[in-house]
Amino acid sequence: MASDQGVHETPEPRARPLRRVARVVLLDPDERVLLLHGHEPDDLTTAWWFTPGGGLEGAETHEEAARRELAEETGITGVDLGPELWRRVCSFTFAGRRWDQDERYYLARARSSVTGPTALTELERRTVAGARWWSCEELTSTHETVYPNRFAELLRTLLDEGVPARPMTLDS
Repeated sequence: MASDQGVHETPEPRARPLRRVARVVLLDPDERVLLLHGHEPDDLTTAWWFTPGGGLEGAETHEEAARRELAEETGITGVDLGPELWRRVCSFTFAGRRWDQDERYYLARARSSVTGPTALTELERRTVAGARWWSCEELTSTHETVYPNRFAELLRTLLDEGVPARPMTLDS
């Protein structure tokens, strides 16, 4: 599911297992990052930007899910999927339900910046308004909501210092 980054995050106790999620920090040849623009299904004014990705299916690995979700949501295939960058456990309300997730973020490099979704779910078709390549400078100066929190800072560190030695745990 593409738009699983709601703006109503709450730290309530979890009553069900965490949904396992793979996300992609996709950089183009100019080191811009691709983000999807999402909103609540019935409220276009509650909007945010988030990385491509979604839930694991069946016995899929996080890496397999990252590649599949990237292809479905952006049409981009054949990426060089790099190491796991970050981990985040989060809970939020989106589309009238609560989502409890264990997210893994992977670095990927695209050879092209041409995008076009190929297999959005019904909910994604109602909630994903488009995609955009962002420079780190644009992310730093935007007043729009971007997930994960502090994404511009995380991206700047990644671009300046490279991939962390082991995945960092992010605040939810």
